[in-house]
Amino acid sequence: MGVEENSSGTVTTDVTGTTDTVTATPEAVVAEEVTTLAAGTVVYPIAPGYRVNVRRGPGTQYGIVRTLPYGMSVPVYCQKPGERVTGPYGTSNIWDNIANGQFVADAYVHTGSDGYIAPRCD
Repeated sequence: MGVEENSSGTVTTDVTGTTDTVTATPEAVVAEEVTTLAAGTVVYPIAPGYRVNVRRGPGTQYGIVRTLPYGMSVPVYCQKPGERVTGPYGTSNIWDNIANGQFVADAYVHTGSDGYIAPRCD
């Protein structure tokens, strides 16, 4: 697996023959802070300048459900070990469950921790 940044700002991750492309723009500005919604749900910001793929499971081999827009914050209901991914917040095999059947690589979510911050998913 490797991560490569080229002059267009595109970050490409190649894992076992599968390539994911995530576009990063330096113009994108996001306040990196954890927010608690009125209902008590904590949301965590996605790395500034990244649009992140949401997948059906904890790895790039799972299908893409949607792509998060720039500046998005997400809840983390539970976390699950899966494919190791390198992102702006390091390299991790932790995947965050942000909705039913929807996962994002923790390496792209600013949780403030290199470990688990939520219960493990069943």
